[in-house]
Order: sequence, then C-alpha cells, then structure tokens
Amino acid sequence: MKVIVVGAGVVGTMHAWHAVERGHEVVHIEREAEARGASLRNFGQIWVSGRAGGEELDTALRARELWEGIGGRVPGLGFRAIGSLTPVRNELELAVAEAAVARPDAAARGYKLLTAAEARAVNPALRGAFEAALWCERDAAVEPRLAQLALREALLATGKYTFLPNREVRDVVRENAVRDDRGETHTGDAVVLCTGAALSGLVREVAGEIPVRRVRLQMMQTAPLGEPLTTSVADADSFRYYPAYASPALDALNEGQAQDPTAAAHKMQLLMVQRLDGGLTIGDTHEYEHPFAFDTVEDPYEHLTRVVESFLGRPLPKIRRRWAGVYAQCVDTSRVVHRQRVRDGVWLVTGPGGRGMTCSPAIAETTANELGW
Repeated sequence: MKVIVVGAGVVGTMHAWHAVERGHEVVHIEREAEARGASLRNFGQIWVSGRAGGEELDTALRARELWEGIGGRVPGLGFRAIGSLTPVRNELELAVAEAAVARPDAAARGYKLLTAAEARAVNPALRGAFEAALWCERDAAVEPRLAQLALREALLATGKYTFLPNREVRDVVRENAVRDDRGETHTGDAVVLCTGAALSGLVREVAGEIPVRRVRLQMMQTAPLGEPLTTSVADADSFRYYPAYASPALDALNEGQAQDPTAAAHKMQLLMVQRLDGGLTIGDTHEYEHPFAFDTVEDPYEHLTRVVESFLGRPLPKIRRRWAGVYAQCVDTSRVVHRQRVRDGVWLVTGPGGRGMTCSPAIAETTANELGW
C-alpha cells in the first residue's frame, strides 16, 4: 500500500509513522521547508492529567504508551517520563485536588496528593510557598522543536518514506490522488490530509465548513534555569481549564476565589516544562475570537512570571523567546479529533486542539485501524 500524507506537523508525521510501521510506502508532502505551526509552538507535554474521562483519557493513555515506545527507538525526541505537579495554596484549591484524587480513574492517571514537603522532594526547584500538590505520574514530555525532525530522520532510514517539502497541495484531483502547486499529481491507495489550523482553501473546498475552530495562544521560553526542574508544573488555574477537574469543589473554587484579572481576561493557566538545554517553556493564553491579534501583549507574560517566581521562590531567568501560535480545535471540545472522509480514498484529520502533541500517536493509530492499513 502507498499512503499520501499531507502536512508534516505532529499529527501528519504520526500518520506517516504508523503507515511505515505497518509496512507501507509513504509520500509526505509539506507546504513549507518543515512544519512551523502548532506542533513546534507548544510545551512538548504528554499531558494525561487533565483529560476528560472516557475516550479522551483512553486516547491520551494509549498515546502516552506509544510515545514511550517510540521515544525508546528515537532518542532525538527527548522523551522523559517526568510526571507533573500542580501546587495548591489554600483550602479551595486543595479541595479540587482531593476531588481529582477521588475520581474512579485516578489510578490510571497516576494521581496522588502530596504534602508540600513531599512535592519538594520530587521537585526540589519548587522552593516557594504552597500547601500541597497534585502529582500525576503519567505525564511526560518530548522536545517540540526536535520531535518532527527526529521522527523524519527515523522514517527516512526505513527506505519506505519520501518527504516532499515546499509543496502546497491545491487539489484533490480524483480518488486517492492530490495535485501540488508544482503541478505534480501524487496517487496512492489512501490520502490523509493533516492540515492543522489551515482550514480554508483546500480544506474548505473538499470538506466545506467543518465544526473546527482556530485558537491562538502566547508562550515564552527562558534562559537555562541553572538547576533541574524535575517535573512539569501547572497552577490551580489549570483546574478551571481541564475537564478532569470538574466537580462541586471546582464550582466552589470558581465561586469563592476570583481568578486573577489578567488570567481571566486572557483565559490563562500556567503550564511549565524544562527543555533539554535547561530553559523553561512557560504559558499560556487562549484567544478564540477572530480576527486574532497580530502582536503579542505583555500583561500575560508578566502574570506568568509572577506565578512561576512564587512557586520557584526565586527570580525567573531571562526571557529569551516569546511567540504566538494557532491550533485547530473541535468546536465540541469533548471530541478528540475531527476525522472525515472527504472523497473516496481521502480523509481529513484535524482539530485535536491543545491535546495534539499528547494524543497524536493514538489519533494516527486509530486512523490506521479504521482505514485497514
């Protein structure tokens, strides 16, 4: 079988990976020299902790298993099974963490409530003030700027994979065939369009208006911290954002503790993970209303700096990079991904939202299973 994959972000690359793993030939087409979208502009977190119970959690857990297996074969991914800590500061936040630990699926997530001393034993860099912390053992991390490059190198070594950069697919010309902007037609036994946040043009032509929206975020990265940050770190605002934390305790938190005005205005949470070079990737914001701003604003960065410094108990290293990104998210956020047959032999896979990096191996595996690869 020959599979044509359009889009070299993490979702497209994982579709190529599964096709090659099953013995098929892959032609992988990317409109730029390499992917430059959401697959690079994220935390690199394999984030199990906040996923909704049921299909979303099952997908994330399967993806976590796949990431670990792939990471063992492709060291360049930088896979680390580091877990995460969410420090809490008061009784309202603590109650949400306690409710999470009481979930029926808490053991599958690796949830455990730690005292402040226990949390510092796990992550000594957290010298600031907090009362306790929610530990999630199943969370992990990879390097987002390196992952697609490392996977592509491994795919090229198989002899079954061809990468065609700087080509934009313009048309689905017939069953199982697409034409690029150089006028070349690529025909296979299956075509998978993994176009990320590019939802107009080709996608609109072949699929119409789909129930997927674009979301913009801001993030930043620091100079090396100078010491290990041994886990990912979130703050209690993540309780307000992720569906796993929905509970009467969360309702009480929302009613009894107003979110910081800057965090509320920008729909923020703290997520933080250390890169292999020692720097910290820190975010993020959420913007849903179009048209998106073309610039980044400082207030969210100042808020994140204050929160991080309060957990670390020390000044943040110099900020070296700031950026914005856009990802595609299903309007019905309970859906893991939008998967649609748009022509005979042609499928569109998009809209995983902020779980794309986490869930992409399992999303691609499901596509491969459903298409009978």
